[in-house]
Amino acid sequence: MAIGNLVPWRWGNLRGFDDNRSFDDFRAEMDSLHRSIDRLFTDAWGGNLAPSLLSENWAASKLTPRLDVVDDDKAFRVSVELPGMTDKDVAITVDDRTLTIRGEKKEEKEQKDKDVFRRERAYGSFRRALELPDNVDAAKIEAKFKDGVLTIDLPKTKEAQARVKQIPVKAA
Repeated sequence: MAIGNLVPWRWGNLRGFDDNRSFDDFRAEMDSLHRSIDRLFTDAWGGNLAPSLLSENWAASKLTPRLDVVDDDKAFRVSVELPGMTDKDVAITVDDRTLTIRGEKKEEKEQKDKDVFRRERAYGSFRRALELPDNVDAAKIEAKFKDGVLTIDLPKTKEAQARVKQIPVKAA
């Protein structure tokens, strides 16, 4: 067996290795392989092969923080994921039935090795606005920030809480 038959891009090929191929043919085949691999990665990651995908997206203002809203008998609870941020980076306002959450991400990473020095910075801001239902008591809204999660409690008015009626479920 010729050593050329061990080359992976030749596996499964019915013709044997051609010792008479020119270097240009070989280079063209390698370029084609390189383009195929580049296309594979571009399709998988949308062309963003940065070392820190989160940093790049924040810097380009592409990210909007995830937001969950839970409704129970007494209040609505809004949870916003803000990894890497602190309570000082976030501002919350209520204006005429609109709850607005604003924040700014400031991230700086520095790596020092023997022969490598790299510093990455990412800055970006976000704004989320939610329309509040009529049954929210805006005067009693509270917000807490812990472990990268902002939790906002939106208590319902006493009238709204009184209208809630639990219906018992009976076995058939």
